Parts: sequence; C-alpha cells; structure tokens
Amino acid sequence: MNNDINSKYKKYIRSKYYVGIVLFIILTIISIISIKIGALNLSWNDIFLCLFNRNMEGSAILWNLRIPRLVVAIIVGCCMGIEGCIMQSILRNPLASPYTMGISQGAGFGVAFSIVVLGAGSLSSASGNIFIMNNPYLTSLFAFLGAMIGVLLIVLLSRLRNITPTAMILSGVAMSSLFSAGTMLLQYFADSAQLSTIVFWTFGDVERAVWNDAWIMLLVFVPCLIYFMYHVWDYNSLESGEETAKGLGINTNKLRMVSLLVASLTAAISVSFVGVIGFIGLIAPHVMRRIIGVDHRFLILYSAILGAIILILADIISRIIIPPIIIPVGILTAFLGVPVFLYVLIKTGN
Repeated sequence: MNNDINSKYKKYIRSKYYVGIVLFIILTIISIISIKIGALNLSWNDIFLCLFNRNMEGSAILWNLRIPRLVVAIIVGCCMGIEGCIMQSILRNPLASPYTMGISQGAGFGVAFSIVVLGAGSLSSASGNIFIMNNPYLTSLFAFLGAMIGVLLIVLLSRLRNITPTAMILSGVAMSSLFSAGTMLLQYFADSAQLSTIVFWTFGDVERAVWNDAWIMLLVFVPCLIYFMYHVWDYNSLESGEETAKGLGINTNKLRMVSLLVASLTAAISVSFVGVIGFIGLIAPHVMRRIIGVDHRFLILYSAILGAIILILADIISRIIIPPIIIPVGILTAFLGVPVFLYVLIKTGN
C-alpha cells in the first residue's frame, strides 16, 4: 500500500517537472526570437557573433537595446505572474490580481505624483519622444507608497466590515477608479511636458528598458520570490480553508497582510519602470491552475515563467503587427486580458 502511494506521488511530482521543462523550453525559444526581431535585421550568425564580440557592428543594438528589453520583460512578467498567484491564493478569488485590485493603478498614481509634483520624469530629445526618468528611486518609492495606500484601504475595509474575498475585489475596483481619477486630476494641472510624460508612461511598455532598471528590479524581485517560496506550505494550507490553516498554527491574518505588502512591492517596482501593464497577473496563474492544480510549490514558479512568456509574446507581437510602428505592450495585454477576465467571471458564476 505504501509503495503504491509512493509510486503515485513520484508520478505526480514528475508530471509537474515535465510541465516546468516545457515552460522553460518555450521561454528560451521566444526569448531567442525576441532578440532577433527589430528594425535592424540581424542574421542568426550576426547575433551569435555579437554575443561574444562587443566590437562588431550591431553589437551595441543587441547589448544596449534588445537584450535589456528582453531581461526586463522576463523580470516584469515573472513579477506579475507571482503577484496574481499570491493574491488569488490569499483572497481565494480567481479574479484577484494587482490590476483588478487597483494596486497597479495606485502605483501609477504615485508615479504620476512624482512626475508632476516632484519633477521626477520628462520627455527629452530633439523630436521630444524619448522618456527619461530623472530619479527612478523617487518614482519607485512613490509607486510603492501609492500601491500601499490601495492595499491598506482594502485591508482596512475588510477589518471594519469583515467583507468577503469577493467584496474585496469590488473594493479593488473602487480603489482603481479612485486612483484613476487622481491621476487624471494630476494630468489636468500638469504642463505639456509633464502631461506627455505621464501619457507616454501610462501606455506600459518594456521598450524604454535599460540595464540599470533590470538590476534594480532583480534586486527587489529575488527576495520577494524567496519569501513566497518559504511560505508555499502556508498557501497550500489556505487552499483547504481558513479553519484548516489556523488549525495548523498559521496566523492567516498576518500571512495575508505581509503577502499583500510583498506582492505590492513587486507590483510597484514593475510599474515604476515600465508603466501599467494589465491582466498578466490574472491570466498566468489562472492558466497554470488549470494545468497543474493548486500546489504552490510549483504554481508560484510556473506562474512566474508563464507571465514572462506572455509578456515577451505580447512584446514580439507589438513589434510585428503594424511595422514599423511599435504598439505599447500594455495595450495588447489589455485586449488579451479582458476576454479572459469575462471568461473567469462567467465560469465562477458570481
């Protein structure tokens, strides 16, 4: 009997590893394709040589534009996949994500405030179309503060009225509208340069990525990922119900609060550098739950990988759909995310 159980468990674990291997292969393939696509047509041989010879023609484009863009897309996609996975777990609602909870909009309001009030960003070039963040640390700080305001308001409402997880989603919709109104108010009082900066930034795109952005986001992402992976069994316990988790000695209120704060930090750091990119945090965890179930030992990591895959694919499509025009990737993810949101809403029934 024990041998049979062990055999089934090993088969269960192997199947999850196979899914991870497939996801990693897909991520590798589309990453290579992403490096190939661009205004300058580089052959596969040129790309290979440029990777090892910085003095070759085209190496500057590869190392200063395409590879940083790819790295930032991977990090941001991973952040969004994990954020959605954690929020859906702790709120026990498949519609939860930083975008639907208003956290991304709160971070966006914080960035808009730093641009208009504190002068943290500008559009600067001969043609006036290059986005420059004068103080990325300041914008990241205010993005985090904006995200925290949204989280704290939602948590406060849940404490005062003891509302259900579904009602918390509705609270997030209200917070989203509030922050959007605040951002529009800042735009109303902004001068033309500040307004152009905010509009350009709110499109949400990885095209503006540079190496410094990638390193800063990576330094924030890795500790957050370690925290989430450390609590995988706590999240698994929550899937069995609140009382079960408490019976196992888990402080569910503390777990929810700290997890929301950490998830908001990853959302804030992403928004502050690439703008608001919606719905990836909703799509990636939902798809992975359908494939591998709710075991967070695998669900967290695989949601991150799928989030990166979706964002890179959207970025590739944005470059080839209407050449030579590059559509901001946030627009494409919104078009993709709305049907998925409606599908999940209809599927859940409430």
